[in-house]
Parts: sequence; structure tokens; C-alpha cells
Amino acid sequence: MPSPLFADHSADRPPERETVEALITQARRLRGDLDAVRESTVDSSLATDPQLRWQRALCDLAVHHLDDLGGHLDQLREGLPTESADDPAAEAERPAAPPEPEPHERGSLLRRVGSAEWNLLTDEVSWSDELFAMFGRAPSDGPLTLDELPSLVHPEDQDGLATMVTDCLVDGRPIDGEFRIVRPDGSLRTVHMVGEPVLDADGSTACMWAVLRDVSELRRSQQAVRETRDSLHRERQIAQTEHRLAVELQEAVLPPWRGSLRFPHGGPVALDLAGRYLPSGTRDLIGGDWYDALQLPDGTTLMSVGDLTGHGVTATSGMAMVLGALRGMAVAGHRPGPLMGFVNQLLDTAAQPALGSAVCGRFDPAARTLEWAQAGHPAPLLFRGGTGRALDPPEGVLLGATSGASYTQHTEQLEPGDLLVLHTDGLVPRRAQGADATHEGAERLLALAPRFAGTRSAQDCVRIVVEEFGTAEREDDACVLIARVGG
Repeated sequence: MPSPLFADHSADRPPERETVEALITQARRLRGDLDAVRESTVDSSLATDPQLRWQRALCDLAVHHLDDLGGHLDQLREGLPTESADDPAAEAERPAAPPEPEPHERGSLLRRVGSAEWNLLTDEVSWSDELFAMFGRAPSDGPLTLDELPSLVHPEDQDGLATMVTDCLVDGRPIDGEFRIVRPDGSLRTVHMVGEPVLDADGSTACMWAVLRDVSELRRSQQAVRETRDSLHRERQIAQTEHRLAVELQEAVLPPWRGSLRFPHGGPVALDLAGRYLPSGTRDLIGGDWYDALQLPDGTTLMSVGDLTGHGVTATSGMAMVLGALRGMAVAGHRPGPLMGFVNQLLDTAAQPALGSAVCGRFDPAARTLEWAQAGHPAPLLFRGGTGRALDPPEGVLLGATSGASYTQHTEQLEPGDLLVLHTDGLVPRRAQGADATHEGAERLLALAPRFAGTRSAQDCVRIVVEEFGTAEREDDACVLIARVGG
């Protein structure tokens, strides 16, 4: 219902019908495109992924805005004069009409907006049919007066409505605010009301008109956006905290030495070692990869690399537990085969069961022998005389996969100048899966044999590996440990 205040603006020109038709077409096209975006956000992981929930809530909110826009444009078009049918030129130039919305959809949009006028001089009240439907009242029950209106308003919002109406009637202020109504069926709706007073010749308020809009769905969508945004923010904060903890734990556990490490200390160099951790292409994914070297009390050297499944704090804390167990049992004198069996039992009975792969070797500098075992892990690569090969692996299943698993061990005779490369299987992007991916990484490492032959230290060899694999977009992190046998 237009305000009588607008009577003084008869000189204003209404919008051209073609302009409104073009806007309706654009609005419907946007609505169709948005529907396609909404369908793309429907996923089985929607319930657990806060990012997807937030995106879906934003789409729903945009849908409500576009639906309201379309309804208002339809109302605007209905109020415009049609072009004369006697003008064939205008009829020929008129663009093709956009598809009409479904009747139930169009009706739903129009029912969300109603109008009312309260005449203070005659006590007459008029409501539009849409307003009766919005308040859940039958037209036969009659409209509510301004004194009766609060009876359907939520108790918490009655004072706010009274203030808006008083300011309008007494001070002549426009109304622009929201309140909740409780319909006769008990349902709660949120209504946005805008209105103005109409003054008589003496400047006194003669009546008040208002347009009311049901914004319940819009407010619910906005609330959903806020809640999913807050949930996403909390999830990101948690992820950042866990990532920081994982990085700190990894840095505390992995060997602190940089450059080459030479064993034994204080005597002729029997073993020159160097290692490197290579992060994944996505640095947020901190895995359970490790490398380690430790001189044992009997003069032998423990070398190990491995990888626990998973990422984050769980993986790095599990890695810290396994690495601590390896070191402790090696210091106690356990050989690589039994040692792998104990670690398997540890993972199998841990509070947070995990799977892992590992290779563990014990180098005897007096005999120049490597005694080693593996648990579902790529075998060490031996480079000698400018060529390389993978060592024949002993039997061993993944750590934590089978209770009571036994692990055999092999002994390899080494020579001065030999180079051993121990690595995890995340060095290369996984274009292939499983054994094929592991084979690809080993083949690329073996192809570096001529370059390794020209180096003077294990650290030089690590630099070559980093040059070859360091820039690759790996899905997982990786470790490499290189040992050169002294003369």
C-alpha cells in the first residue's frame, strides 16, 4: 500500500517496463547459476567438513536474497502500465519474456510482503491479504489495531515495537525495525517493518502506514552463515595449533645435527652420515617420517628411517614413541630383527594403534658389516663403483599390522667407499600407487649413481638428492639418510 506522503511526487517517472524485464531476466539467470553452485556443494563429507558447511550456508543465504529480489521485481512489474497493443513497432522490439517462476514459488515470494494502514481519526484498520497470511490470521477475523498488535508479538520484542510506534505517532519518525511474532499455531516468525506517519493539515498524525516483510528464512540463513563461519574459524585455529605442535615435536625428535656426522667419535672415521627431512608439497601436512643415527655403547652404529601413517600431532607423537623405543632397545643390545618385533608389539598394543614401515640397520665398523631388518619398507640402496642396487630384503610386514609378527634379518658385507641410501617412500609424486610408486623412487635414486661416485662426503650426496627431489610436488613428506663407509 503506497504511502499518501508520496502523492506530492507525481512528477517522478516510473521505471521503463523493458528495464524491469531485463532485471528480472538477470535475477533468474543468477538464481539458476546459484542452484548449480549449490548442487556442487552437496557432498558426503558436508556434515564433517566445516568449510563445506560454511559454503553451503552462504549459498542458501544468497538464494534467499535472490528470491526476495525476484519477488520485489515481479511486484514492480505488475504495477507498471503495459505497452499499447496498437504500437506494432514497440511489440516487435520487446525482448522475449523470461520464463515465469513456478506458481507456488511466485506465490511464496509475494506472501512474504504485506501492507497495513492504521487511521487514527476513524479507527479504521486495513491489512493486505498477504499480511493476514503472514500473521496466520483469517481475513474474517479482521485486522489488529495498534493496541492489539502486541498480543501477537514475542514478549521480548513488545517494548521495542511500542517504542517504534510511539516515535512514529508522536515524533513523526519513520519506522524501520524488526520484531518476532507468535502465530496462532505457535510458530515463530521474524518480521521487518518499515513505515511512516501521514500528517493532516494541522501537522498532526492522521494515520500510519507500514510495509511488513517476513524475513524469518533470511535471518535463519544469516545465523547459519555466522555459526558455520565461527565453526570454520575454530577448526582453523585448532588445525594451526596442532600444526605448530606437530612441527615443534618433530624438530625436538629428529636428529639435531646438520651437515655430516662421523662415527666413531675421537677415532678413525668408519662411517660418514648425513640426512634430510623433505616436507610435502602441502606444508600443513606434517607426517610421521623420521631418520636417525646413533653410536651404540659397543662401538656399532644404529641407522633407521621409517614412516607412520597419518599426519599431524598423532603421527609425530607416534613417531617420537617409536624412535625412542628403537634407540632404547638398540642401546640394550637387541639386534635389528628382534627389535622390529618389539616395535610391532608396541604399536599393536598402543592406546592409539597405528601402522608404520621402517628399516633398521646396525653397522659394525670392525667387520664392515651391516646387519639389517625391515618392516614393509623400501630396502636400502647400495652404491659401489659407480653403480647401485637395492639390497635383498628380509621378511617383514608393516609395523602394527599383525600381532606376534616375526622379522628376519640379513647381513651385508660392505667395502671402503660404499654408499648406503636409506629413504622413505614419499620422495616422488604418487603418479603410481603402492609398490609401483616405491619402485619409481628407487629407480630415480639408483640413476644418481654416477653423480654419487664423484662426491667426497655423505653431505654432498644429500645435496644431490635434494636437487633431484626437493622441488617435487610430493603428496607426502619424506626422509633420506646416507652413510658412506670409511677406509
